[in-house]
Amino acid sequence: MNILGIETSCDETSASIVRNGRVVLSNIVATSLKDHQKYGGIIPEIASRRQLEFINIVTTRALTAAGLSLKQLDAVAVTESPGLIGSLVVGRSFAHSLSFALGIPLVKVNHIEAHVYAGYLSDKGDERSDPSREFPLPAVGLVVSGGHSSLFYIKDFTSFRIFGQTRDDAAGEAYDKVARILGLGYPGGPVIDKLARSVKENDIKFPCSPMAGTNDFSFSGIKTSVLYYTQRNTKTGFSVEKVANAFQESVVNIIVKKSIEACHKKKTGSLLVGGGVAANSSLRERLLEQAAAEGIKVRFPSLPLCMDNAAMVAGLAYHLI
Repeated sequence: MNILGIETSCDETSASIVRNGRVVLSNIVATSLKDHQKYGGIIPEIASRRQLEFINIVTTRALTAAGLSLKQLDAVAVTESPGLIGSLVVGRSFAHSLSFALGIPLVKVNHIEAHVYAGYLSDKGDERSDPSREFPLPAVGLVVSGGHSSLFYIKDFTSFRIFGQTRDDAAGEAYDKVARILGLGYPGGPVIDKLARSVKENDIKFPCSPMAGTNDFSFSGIKTSVLYYTQRNTKTGFSVEKVANAFQESVVNIIVKKSIEACHKKKTGSLLVGGGVAANSSLRERLLEQAAAEGIKVRFPSLPLCMDNAAMVAGLAYHLI
């Protein structure tokens, strides 16, 4: 089954064709990031206008890269929610029209659940690899991105139950806000990760709320701590690298701790991780190390599939259809 996925939940415009829910035949992504950088964040009106320009182009290129025609598609999948309403309307309208014109099913997919599924995808030419055998369900799913920090219990890929989430800022949102405080530009994740890894010893510590007794996260307080520290110390040997390191250490530690606790609570040895922050090098290393010590297997998507993309949408749609 060849499914065309359409993803337009934020600033990316993506089209992908995935075979049998696993093999990525093509995955084309156009981004309007440069249009937003001067504003320090995503401007919804700019995002949706760029998606109107890109949607037909990325779909055509996805078909070409996969070596397929429209008539060879078996279904169209599209991100239904959550996301920016103007951006979602572009993708949903395009997908509805294409589904109707071709007379094939339309599958509506939850964007966050699709991020969890991304780790089950295989590149074209690597079809023998089947992550589902090494990482069986049920599993705990962790999504850490610019808009979400959530824990799911996944019985199967038609049953996602959320049992932990952020009470305020998402992890990726905290990265972006701290980067703004430090004058590092947008987006904040990659530059903070790079600066943090350059520090070997650090006496700076920032508190990150443990939300004791819950499975929830909170990243608003640590962002405020960074702000106050910066305001008090900018004239006395201030080190951007050490601040970035202290911030990242605290955030990574709480995500790792909560994720491993969740696996023990749900009595599963599989942890599936997705979302933009899943590309963070420190999180990947620390979570793999700690989980291995606890007998838990962790599955990360490849770095391109951590970001918003249509392959994860098409992949999950196979199970839903």
